[in-house]
Amino acid sequence: MFQIRVHGRGGQGVVTAADLLATAAFLEGKHAQAFPSFGSERMGAPVVAFCRIASSEIRLREPILEPDALIIQDATLFSSVAVFDGLSSCGYVLINSKRSPKEMGIGPSLEAFPSDHVLHLDAADIARQHIGRPIPNAVLLGAFAAQTGLLALESVKAAISEKFPGTMGEKNNAAAAFAYEQVRGSQASC
Repeated sequence: MFQIRVHGRGGQGVVTAADLLATAAFLEGKHAQAFPSFGSERMGAPVVAFCRIASSEIRLREPILEPDALIIQDATLFSSVAVFDGLSSCGYVLINSKRSPKEMGIGPSLEAFPSDHVLHLDAADIARQHIGRPIPNAVLLGAFAAQTGLLALESVKAAISEKFPGTMGEKNNAAAAFAYEQVRGSQASC
């Protein structure tokens, strides 16, 4: 079983990101579950959502304490939320930020990870360019598919199209594909 924890703030599409991951996995014939955990339910408050993906039925129903991957939609959470708790040294970290982990002051927390397991990209800016709004979730899902290889980009795009039919889905799919290619290109050059 592969467990993903998505951190962000209310209004950034954190819950939707987990739902889209689960839908993409389901479209690939895998078992999946997604669910949120809210603090104060207001725009801008810290939010965490969870997604599990497995080849067999998932019977667990509790929050993910030991994730295999973290998707961090808001880098300002590092000063207030222990986002790295439970993540093993072979886990994946994907951060929405134009600044590197070293520039954000979290480099020491990530030194034990393989270099291709820790990525950052300015997902909000990519979303602004493709969607017209700085909602980073679809961008990060495209990047996650490229980083981990857990899901195919086509499955992620199909999940986005199912959730957002029409022009909005097309724009989100373009943003996800752009991020996917950007991450694949950066990994190929290493």
